[in-house]
Amino acid sequence: MSSQQPDDEPVYDDRVYRSPMAVVTGVLLLALIAWLCGDALVRGSGSARWFAAAIALSAVPLTVAFTIRPAVFANEDRMRVRNPFRIIELPWAAVDAVRAGYSAEVLAEGAKYQLWSVPVSLRERKKANRQQLSRRGGLSGKGLTAQDKGAGGPNGAAAPAEPQRAHADQVVEELRELAERGATRAGAQGSVRVRWSYEVIAPAVVGAVLLIVLLALR
Repeated sequence: MSSQQPDDEPVYDDRVYRSPMAVVTGVLLLALIAWLCGDALVRGSGSARWFAAAIALSAVPLTVAFTIRPAVFANEDRMRVRNPFRIIELPWAAVDAVRAGYSAEVLAEGAKYQLWSVPVSLRERKKANRQQLSRRGGLSGKGLTAQDKGAGGPNGAAAPAEPQRAHADQVVEELRELAERGATRAGAQGSVRVRWSYEVIAPAVVGAVLLIVLLALR
């Protein structure tokens, strides 16, 4: 009996793209919320405990949504984009383009979806461009040194170096390659599916409503 999965049931954990800085920030913010609200719940009295519970109920899911939750999962058949409040599944055949301008985004079926887990750093991109120009001697007064010119290649020629690119541009290039290779696969056919993440939205809304009620009753 074959243990292979059918083409219409791809596994999404082949490649995972996250923002490490966002994850670290989220963990620190959650620790701060737990400390402040936890202290109010334990030591507070009266309405202070209710306020702490309402703030935690609203702040925790929002913090997770914008820091830890965003991720892009991609394999040979499709990509799954997990943004703060939505999950978008995009078979490669439905993807028109993946690009990184001021933000990383994917175009499919006339719609545009931002990749929250692939932040674009213009500073990092400029730095990478300067490094490329410097390797080619393209910056005035900052060309290749004599040591660089004589290292790594025959007859004193400079050894070819890997092109320097910003992290977001590297991720987008990998996703483009996957899209081009997988567009004709049987498992890559289908349309875009979008699902709202009510497990994040519901508690945040409940916490916000409770906080508004408590403020109105003060």
